[in-house]
Amino acid sequence: MRSPESDSVPEHKSHGVEVRVLDHAECERARVNRDPAYDGRFFSGVRTTGVYCRPVCPVRPAHQRNVTFFPSAAAAEAAGFRPCLRCRPETAPFCPAWRGSRAIVERAARLIAEEGALDGEEASVEGLAERVGVGARHLARLFSRHLGAPPSQVARTARVQRAKRLLDDTDSPMTEIAMLAGFGSLRRFNTVFSEVYGRPPSEIRRTRLPRRRDVNLGGFARTPES
Repeated sequence: MRSPESDSVPEHKSHGVEVRVLDHAECERARVNRDPAYDGRFFSGVRTTGVYCRPVCPVRPAHQRNVTFFPSAAAAEAAGFRPCLRCRPETAPFCPAWRGSRAIVERAARLIAEEGALDGEEASVEGLAERVGVGARHLARLFSRHLGAPPSQVARTARVQRAKRLLDDTDSPMTEIAMLAGFGSLRRFNTVFSEVYGRPPSEIRRTRLPRRRDVNLGGFARTPES
C-alpha cells in the first residue's frame, strides 16, 4: 500500500514552511473507511469544528469539502486545530514508514517524543541536530518538509500528548503531570494545554472516560521534581 505522501509529489507553503502535499484521494479513502493501516500516517482537520482526528476516528466522517489533511499532529495544531477527544490523537502509533532523509526526521522525532530531547532549559535544536548527525538548520528544513512543523512545535505537541495520556489514564496530581510531561512549571502546563485543547486540563480530567491501568508515555519518563 502506498504511503499517503510521495517523494514525487510537489510541495506547497503552509505557515511559512514547506510541506509535502499528501495524496488527497488516498487519505480520503482511508479516512472514510477508517483504515487502521493509515493510523498515525496522517491526520485530518475539520474546518467546521476546528478539530483534527486520526483516520480511525469513530465519529461520523465530515464532508470531504470541509477536511484538510496533515502529515503530523504538530502540523494540525500549528494550523489551529484542536485534538479530537474521541479518537485521542495522542494515542496514535508512531509512523516509521520513512526512507532516506526522512529516517533522520524519524530518529529526531522519536528522541523528542520518547526522551524529551527538547525539554528543559538546556535543551536545544542544535543539540538534537548533533545527536542525529546533521546541522540545526538542515534538521529544521527536514522537519518542515516531512512533518509540516518545526522541531519546537513537534516538541510542544509531544508534551501536550504526554500530559493528555496522564490525565486520562492516571490519578496523578496536576503538578506531577506537568513535570512528567516535560513542562517546566504547572503554570506553563496549564497555559499550553489550554491553548491546544481550548479548555484547561482540570476540565479534561473531570470529563474523562473510565481510567485504564496501563499508561504509555512513548518510552518517556521523568522523575517529578520536588
